[in-house]
Amino acid sequence: MCPMTRTIIAPKNVQAGPVDLAARPIHPLWMRITHWLNALAVVIMVMSGWRIYDASPIFPFSIPAVITLGGWLGGALQWHFAAMWLLVFNGLLYLTLNIASGRLARKFFPLTPHGVLHDLLEALKGKLSHGDPRQYNNVQKLAYLFVMLDLIVIVLSGLVLWKSVQFPVLRELLGGYEFARRIHFFAMAAIVAFLVVHLVMVALVPRTLLTMIRGRVPKTS
Repeated sequence: MCPMTRTIIAPKNVQAGPVDLAARPIHPLWMRITHWLNALAVVIMVMSGWRIYDASPIFPFSIPAVITLGGWLGGALQWHFAAMWLLVFNGLLYLTLNIASGRLARKFFPLTPHGVLHDLLEALKGKLSHGDPRQYNNVQKLAYLFVMLDLIVIVLSGLVLWKSVQFPVLRELLGGYEFARRIHFFAMAAIVAFLVVHLVMVALVPRTLLTMIRGRVPKTS
């Protein structure tokens, strides 16, 4: 009788070495495209909105014409409405894909007041780590969720300003036409403040911009 031979298969080494962050995508292509389209729409809406504001200011100041878009009220309105539709449809696509893919829950939750306060204090002391661009800190989570909600407020208040008669219930929920103008203005101001802080943080941690363009962590030498 021939002896039975046995083949021994060595188990795979699932932890052969450190994870190569540069080899794994951080932001999927759909997320990067919708992100940049949203950014484009917001910038156009803000700059054209400033020109619209100048035509009928609600506060005792106006926006310098050099940083507005449209040239005149009619032109500004055309830019504003075009960007509005881009923001609405692209924003809905962005939100739907984030929810359907599980990215919204994975990236932005859990989120606690204690975590936000801790990370905010660490950021003020210059000790907040940005070692893993895959993970948002609690301040980032809160800021990005706030922007999503703020953009919804901008769209809803904008509908009241655009079609006040057609949306009477929404108009009354927002305190009437004139109060909706103020809501729209302050929601815009919040977006501008976020953009300023966001650009400062990108300047301090430039690889975050590269990951939003390429989708991966840039290789370091």
